[in-house]
Amino acid sequence: MYTNERILTSKKSNAKVGRVVVSPVKVMWVGGMLLMAVIGGWYTFSLSALLIFIVTTSLILCLGHSLGMHRRLIHKSYQCPLWLEYFFVHLGVIVGLAGPIGMIKTHDMRDWAQRQRDCHDYFGHQQPIWKDFLWQVFCDIKLADPPSFNIESSVANSRVYLWMQRTWMLQQLPLALLLFWLGGVSWVVWGVCLRVSVSVVGHWLIGYFAHNHGQRDWHVEQAYVQGYNVPFAALLTMGESYHNNHHAFPGSANFALEKGQLDIGWWVLKGLFAIGLVWGLVLPQHLAQRDELVRIDR
Repeated sequence: MYTNERILTSKKSNAKVGRVVVSPVKVMWVGGMLLMAVIGGWYTFSLSALLIFIVTTSLILCLGHSLGMHRRLIHKSYQCPLWLEYFFVHLGVIVGLAGPIGMIKTHDMRDWAQRQRDCHDYFGHQQPIWKDFLWQVFCDIKLADPPSFNIESSVANSRVYLWMQRTWMLQQLPLALLLFWLGGVSWVVWGVCLRVSVSVVGHWLIGYFAHNHGQRDWHVEQAYVQGYNVPFAALLTMGESYHNNHHAFPGSANFALEKGQLDIGWWVLKGLFAIGLVWGLVLPQHLAQRDELVRIDR
């Protein structure tokens, strides 16, 4: 059975019983970014601002969210120098979802809940799309009997990660100042506000589809929620939309496991491996066999 050493459960731990509550922090943070993106984006549009949006969003999602937060910090699917890990995770922070410790807890709580025999609809994106949007973007889940967390000391006791966690919203400021100096207000609106808004909403949207629609090559027995591959979003998500593959082999550094699948994040990792900046790339064949993982004959 796939386990997560950060999750500490007891006989009372329950992924089903809980309530969804409005998060004032999410309402102010995401709501403010969305408001500035919609109003500011309309009045400050330019081709250069659009280019800044495309470049910053692509680089930060690939190096920050996919390679930094997800494949390195959360799953340890490759090794790299500590300074490179800090840089990638910093980029992951300015995606705008949460700080490093917050991202680990959110990811691992959802991962644990989905692998139970039953869980709250919040974890599996099981409500209608409009309701799931409100839940995921502006609310939190409060379980009656949640598990506890044992985050590794290299993260929990790291001054760098603790600082990033405390100041995760303020981490946008250096980039905002640089963009303002180079291109004025329009570059800040498109390179920060619109980028964060699209990244947060896009993260939710891909999560919704990747747990409800798509194709599957693998089935995890006894898991209440299954992952789906969403091929049309592979390029936009740097390979993250191959969620069925990820449910099957969560520790793999490569998400594109079938012929014709594209994983830009994996391509970048192979390039970094070629120049010696990363090593120890984990692939499915390196992972322990899971008895509950069944190949689907399509």
